[in-house]
Amino acid sequence: PIDRRGNKGTFKWLCEQYFGSAEFKRLSPRTQYVRRRILDGVCQRDGAKPYALLEARHVRKLRDDKAATPEAANGIVKALRQLFSFAVEYELSERNPARDVPYIHSASEGFHSWTMEEVAQFEARHEVGSKARLALALLLYTGQRRSDVVRLGPQHIKDGWLTLTQQKNRSRKPVTLSIPVLPDLQAVIDDTLTGNLAFLVTAFSKPFTSNGFGNWFRKQCDAAGLNHCSAHGLRKAGAALAAENGATERQLMAIFGWSTMKEASRYTRAARQKVLAASGMKHLSRGKS
Repeated sequence: PIDRRGNKGTFKWLCEQYFGSAEFKRLSPRTQYVRRRILDGVCQRDGAKPYALLEARHVRKLRDDKAATPEAANGIVKALRQLFSFAVEYELSERNPARDVPYIHSASEGFHSWTMEEVAQFEARHEVGSKARLALALLLYTGQRRSDVVRLGPQHIKDGWLTLTQQKNRSRKPVTLSIPVLPDLQAVIDDTLTGNLAFLVTAFSKPFTSNGFGNWFRKQCDAAGLNHCSAHGLRKAGAALAAENGATERQLMAIFGWSTMKEASRYTRAARQKVLAASGMKHLSRGKS
């Protein structure tokens, strides 16, 4: 880490105040690590400058310098928004120069969403009873992120219901879910040797870390000839499947733990478009109905 002991009024000094604040300490360890790295990078370049002189045009320049990698560019904007939100709240600044700087919209749709054919291909390679098949079932039939799936164990299931508190935003805005255990998932769990406190464990009988699980599952996808598929893509596939089967936005929010309708509406809109297209395509036919 860089030396953040800047003179009062410098950008480096403001970061030092933020990192020591209760606001920052409420963030998850992972978020703290990422945000420190981003702001440390800005400090290395502009740490000695007065933070009061930072304007929106400077934030846009920092963002645009990373335009080739939109996620990194947006990460800088988000970190500066949060830093100056803290500064305004604690009366260290009268304004937030990053507040109105928009994120860069990426043309990428993110992680590939599995098709049901790809799910079947994975299942054909990894039979029931294997750790890989259990991992697939937990991801697909719970709709949870890999950071939550690696923590799931027998203690989370009671009377046919699975209850968990999601890891994301756990220290700030915890989301606790109770979802029914589908028969397809229960059948795979019953036929698989699992860990005691975590269904999925490493070769050393230890629970996976989120990143470790992601790397391991990536190899299981490769073994099934699905090099473009990932653990996160199964969450997207589950949301699409539920929406296509008629799940409402509120129901999707209850399953996946989303706090707003924005994410859920993406899937319900796509599902409605598919249904409408199926019923409307007959009108393009030149033959008699």
